[in-house]
Parts: sequence; structure tokens; C-alpha cells
Amino acid sequence: MMRRFARELAITSVFSVVVLAGCNKPPKYTPPKMALAPTWSGEGVFKVATPQDGVLRKDWWTLFGDQQLNDLEVKAAAANPDLQAAGEHFTQSRYLITQAHSRLLPHIGLGAATSDNKSSENRLFRSPYDPLYGTDESYGAEASWEPDIWRKIRNTTDMRKELAQADAADVALTRLSIQAELAEDYMRLRGLDVQDAVYRQSIASYKNAVNITQLRLNGDIAPRSDVTRAQNQLSSTEAQEINLRMERSLLEHAIAILINQTPTNFHIAPEDTFHLHLPSIPIGVPSTLLQRRPDIASAERHMAASNTAIGISKAAFYPDIRLGAMAGFSDDGFGLTSLANSLWSYGMSGALPLFEGGERRAELQRSYAEYRQTTDEYRSTVLNAFREVEDSLSRLRYLSGEEQKRQEATTAALQTQKMQMQLYTGDLTNYLDVVVAQIAALDARLSAVEVQTARFEGAVGMVRSLGGGWDTAEIPAQDHLAPMKALQYKNLGHPAP
Repeated sequence: MMRRFARELAITSVFSVVVLAGCNKPPKYTPPKMALAPTWSGEGVFKVATPQDGVLRKDWWTLFGDQQLNDLEVKAAAANPDLQAAGEHFTQSRYLITQAHSRLLPHIGLGAATSDNKSSENRLFRSPYDPLYGTDESYGAEASWEPDIWRKIRNTTDMRKELAQADAADVALTRLSIQAELAEDYMRLRGLDVQDAVYRQSIASYKNAVNITQLRLNGDIAPRSDVTRAQNQLSSTEAQEINLRMERSLLEHAIAILINQTPTNFHIAPEDTFHLHLPSIPIGVPSTLLQRRPDIASAERHMAASNTAIGISKAAFYPDIRLGAMAGFSDDGFGLTSLANSLWSYGMSGALPLFEGGERRAELQRSYAEYRQTTDEYRSTVLNAFREVEDSLSRLRYLSGEEQKRQEATTAALQTQKMQMQLYTGDLTNYLDVVVAQIAALDARLSAVEVQTARFEGAVGMVRSLGGGWDTAEIPAQDHLAPMKALQYKNLGHPAP
């Protein structure tokens, strides 16, 4: 009768454990559905990709056709310290997976102790037969194991894997940010080069104007104010060129840091014209953006990890069970290996908190709130990604029209400047009209170059907003994230790729 009762009790206990363990799973994870438009509203100079076009290439900077930019991007990918730091952070996340998974396995250890002791002669209840001096030596082994009945350890391991995947996406985001920042700095630097060429041409023209006004003054044809106006225009333009060269120097320093070089020994030779060309970039359809943006992928993985963390919080409501065993020898040093001096113990312990003032319930509710927070952050990241693409499309479309008008304005301003100088040398107008025409021509030429530069920067911004050719398929699978094995003791300084 007792055996039957014990058997039924064991079956009931096992069934209860299985049922309770099943209640501890995290909620079913389902990413929120986003309302996506079938196409982009701001389509302009770029084309929508077709299946034959493929996706944006990973070395997207080569589309601009500048070899020096290509070389700089390669150097940044190989040596940028911020990118390398992001990679090491991802490696640390991978080791946290191994740490979490290690709790699924038994923990075994060895121990040894030795002591030399002296007792007090006047201690209470001391027998005259008790020795005053003695030694105690022991050694043994112990093992412990925590059965993961409530899936706390497995949920923790899964959460660490999801966070590591988020860090992998963050590495891709850091790489894209560095690539885009380098490209944008390079575009600005080349734009300043072209502006500097405009300044040099204008300064040469203004010097010629100063000579003309000086000759007219010497011939008593023009007043001295014409000479001072011409000199003022020349000096002001030379000062603007000096300021532009300062800005170029600062951009060189920024580029040097991005490729991990000291600014002192770094220099990019100037070019008087743009050798870049505006590429045609496949923008795809809006639905593909969710798979092409590293920040969206990172937000989604953080959302998944927060969902898994709910299961960890649930496990706190169930008993903590641990199995342990210990065996060894203890003696005064002369008979440690004697079986009579052996000792051992084994057993199981369990603890279930009954009242903690609402601590566990508060933690569970906090984990639910954290999941809702990551869900909101995911939606915000997605919406911001769509805004960036639409902004880039609109910016480039309007810049294209602006560039055409700037070129027309430049042509008209240069013609006006030429005509006013001819009228002045023919004594048909005053030099103030010449100065006004010179200022208008210089501003028009500089504005035209600024718009050209803005179009190149806008193209880089478009690439950044589209994810730079990245895809969620590049996130490592959870089964491949562990950097080492449980019994690996070699090559620990080099995690598995």
C-alpha cells in the first residue's frame, strides 16, 4: 500500500513540475505590424530596384567613382578605433552567452586546506587529556548542479543570444555611420576645393581691377574711392579664402581620425574640379527597409530580449532547487588516504520565498513595462527610418532643380560682371556698380558649388538611410554565437568567428 502511494505521489510530483514549468515560458513573441506604403512618395532622381537590380552594393562608395575615397574607406574599415571598439563589445556579449549557458552544466571543484592549531590552556571545560597543539589537513572534491526546471537558465541564455544579435546589428550601424561620415567629410572637402578655385579666379580678377582703377586714378580719369573700393573687395575676398582653407584643414583632421591616423602627417591634395559623379541608387520598396536598416534590426532584437526577460521574471515565483555532493579526506596529516578518514555528503536543497513585500511581482510588472517600452522604441525607429528616406528623396529632388537655377544665375551674374567692367573702363558707369556685380558673381558661383556639394552629401545620406547594402541575413544565427566551447582551454584569446 505504501509503495503504491509513494509511486502515485512521485508521478503526481513529476506531472506538477512539468505543468508548472510550462507555465513559465515567456509570452509568444510577435513583432508589431507596421503600416507600410507600397512605394515612396518622394521618388526623384533615384530608381526603384527590381529583382534584377539586386540591392545596394556593400562597397557603395565606389559608385561615386573616386579612387581616393575608395582608399580612405578601406583604411577606415580596417583601422577605425570606434569600429574596433564596437566589435569588441559584440565579442563581450558573445562571452556572456557562454557564461549564462554554463549554469546548465554541473559545476565541479577541488579543495584543500591545512592548519596548525594551538588551544588555550585555560579554556572552559578543558580536559587534561586534550592536546594543546594539533594539525588539521583535508582535501576533497565537490559538485553542484541546478536543474533548470523553470527555464530560468535557458531563458537567460536565450536573452543573451538576442542581445548579442542586437550588438551585431549595432556593429553594422557603427560601420555604416563611419563610412557615411567619412564620405560626407570627403564630399565637403572636395566642395571646399572647388570653392577655393573660384576664390583664386575671383582674386586674380579683382587684382586686375585694382590695377585698372589705379591706372585710371593716375590718369585723373577716376577718383581715389574707386581704388579703395577695388582694394576692399580684393582684401575681403582674400580673407574669405583664408577662412575657407581653415575649414578645409579641419575637415582633413576629421578624416585623419576616421582612418586612425594623426592629423599632423595627413594631407589630401586639393582638386579644382569635382571628379565625383552622382550615382543612380536603387531605393527598393518601403517594405524592404525593415530588413536593410541595422538600427531597426537592433531595436527588434532588443524587443525580443525584453520579451524573453519576462520568462526570467516568472521563474522567481518557483522554488530554487539545487543538487550537491562532496567527498574527501580529513586528518592530522598522517592518514589522509585512509578510508577511515574519508568523508562525503550529498543532498538536495530547495527554497521558495513566501513573502517579499511585492518584490517579485514588481519585477514581473517591470519586465512587462520594459517590453512595452522596447516595442514603442521599435516603432519609433521604424518611423524615423522612413522619414529619413523620404527626407533624402525630397532633398535630392529639390536640390536637382536648385542646381539648374544656380547655374543659370551664375551665368547671368558673370555676364553682368563682365559688362559692368567694360562699361566702367569706357567711363559709362561708376565703380560701385562694378563692385556690386563682382559680389553677385562670386556669391552665385559659390552657391552653385555648395548645391553641387549638397547633392553629393545627399546621395551619401540616401545610402545611409537605406542601410548601406546591409541585410538582416548578416546577423549571426543564435547557434553560431558562442565564442568557445565548455571544455575549450586553448586559443581563448581568439573567439570563434
